[in-house]
Amino acid sequence: MAETNDQYTFENEQYRHTYWHTCSHVLAQAMKRLHPEVKLAIGPSIDNGFYYDFDTPEPFSESQLAELEGEMRKICKEKLKLERFELPRAEAVRLMEEKGEPYKVELIHDLPEDATISFYKQGEFTDLCAGPHLDSTGRIKGNAIKLTACNAAYWRGDSSRQTLQRIYGVAFPKKDELDEYLAKIEEAKKRDHRRLGKELGLFTLLEEGPGFPFFLPKGMVLRNTLLDYWHEVHKKFGYVEISTPIILNQQLWHRSGHWDHYKDNMYTTVIDEEDYAVKPMNCPGGMLVYKTEPHSYRDLPLRMAELGLVHRHELSGALHGLFRVRCFTQDDAHIFMTWDQMEREIQDVVRLFDEVYSVFGLSYQIEVSTMPEDHIGEKETWDMATDTLERAIEKMGKDYVINEGDGAFYGPKLDFHLADSLGRTWQCGTIQLDMQMPERFELEYTGEDGQKHRPVMIHRVVLGSIERFIGVITEHFAGAFPAWLAPVQVKVLPVTDRAAEYAVEVAAKLDGLGFRSEVDGRSEKIGKKIREATLEKVPYMLVVGDRDMENGTVSPRHRSGEDLGAMTFEQFAALLGGEVESKTIK
Repeated sequence: MAETNDQYTFENEQYRHTYWHTCSHVLAQAMKRLHPEVKLAIGPSIDNGFYYDFDTPEPFSESQLAELEGEMRKICKEKLKLERFELPRAEAVRLMEEKGEPYKVELIHDLPEDATISFYKQGEFTDLCAGPHLDSTGRIKGNAIKLTACNAAYWRGDSSRQTLQRIYGVAFPKKDELDEYLAKIEEAKKRDHRRLGKELGLFTLLEEGPGFPFFLPKGMVLRNTLLDYWHEVHKKFGYVEISTPIILNQQLWHRSGHWDHYKDNMYTTVIDEEDYAVKPMNCPGGMLVYKTEPHSYRDLPLRMAELGLVHRHELSGALHGLFRVRCFTQDDAHIFMTWDQMEREIQDVVRLFDEVYSVFGLSYQIEVSTMPEDHIGEKETWDMATDTLERAIEKMGKDYVINEGDGAFYGPKLDFHLADSLGRTWQCGTIQLDMQMPERFELEYTGEDGQKHRPVMIHRVVLGSIERFIGVITEHFAGAFPAWLAPVQVKVLPVTDRAAEYAVEVAAKLDGLGFRSEVDGRSEKIGKKIREATLEKVPYMLVVGDRDMENGTVSPRHRSGEDLGAMTFEQFAALLGGEVESKTIK
């Protein structure tokens, strides 16, 4: 790798991936030294480190991973030079056959006839690889390597092929960078929404319905509170709400183009000897609603929002808590507009996004995703739509990056990647500009000239999937939801049995004001009640004892441990009400 000023900084994405790619080769070399019988598959860099797939019947234990790490550190200290060389196909096959590497032989056979077949050698170890790599294993900081997991993986992603063991790792140029990364990983484990969802009684996933989440009573309070806010903000921004059927006939999906591009992810059924499909998305139903009545230019823009339950067939291995499920509620909206309204409507959607995301303390980055290979419509139309998206956000002073070839099959889009409290990013919001669907569904409006015209439309989601967004904010807040969103906002804790009746009275008054409260009336010590309420991440605990009964007061305590001292019920209600009204993050 050529010398440059930023060669050895992870700010340089190319260097970062080259570093991790070289680490994967060091891992493979360590494996062959310690377990020469193991067969090699592939070992790329990935977004957050590297992995290598090995053909071995059993997963590696933590002690074995530690042993591999130790051998990797030795290889780094040996400062082995990485040497690239090329071979004709027949010689390349013979080399890998001699080394007993059948997966490498298969990879060589599958290369195009005119492909350059290259290898990298470091010490006694040689691997088939296109590169690039660092020039020496000594470039890698041995004490800043960590092997993080070992999971099963299918050869070439094919479930009918050999099951391999995939070892994941990460490495950094400095030990303190690795320590910081590992600390963040540990914090992420504590925040795992699957664990918190169980501990806080929010949702569950059962073997009777893999990928189909069950929301529990407290989870429904959280969900409904979130949706109440969704309704509130959409009304403010001029949306009307619709609901479309979950099952529609297969012809509709052919007409929309989804069948040709999405059928492998769709569930189908037969009703009255006619083929139907369970909707994987809401947009075709929105088209049909638009066509139920004639429209004039005076009706536009028409903003139709829908909380639509959709189903998508995901492979079982891809399922992950609320992040990847088989049924979820999309907070969709379809905006029908004239061509000269496009920029303003895009900007208004971005303003809605700004308002919503700021409520949760989430910042974002924008990607402009352009025309994919698998698309419908002419390139000129796509270019015009892409230019419109870019121009609209540039005028708002928004920065963005280009994500080539990742648009929807019917149009380019803006993807909003939200950054949470740990700096992780989640793709939630999207704005898709579409000139194809209105054409396919022959949508029309009557213009000022009295003639029929074709509208343009925007597909957009702000939360994305309600279920996934709940997972995101559960981890973002570590389950300690702000008071306006918390399933239980106040827990009333009587100090003695004498105060139990007063605690019930206080809770009833809170409920009467629209707050969500519970009473812990158990005959337990107050310290234990406080600890348990804190673990339940309830925003406020009201400790009430004999003096509070006499004076008609309450003694609030925040889950952070802050003791607010005695105050009147009215003072506390005003404090909590202010937080709920302003949607304070605390």
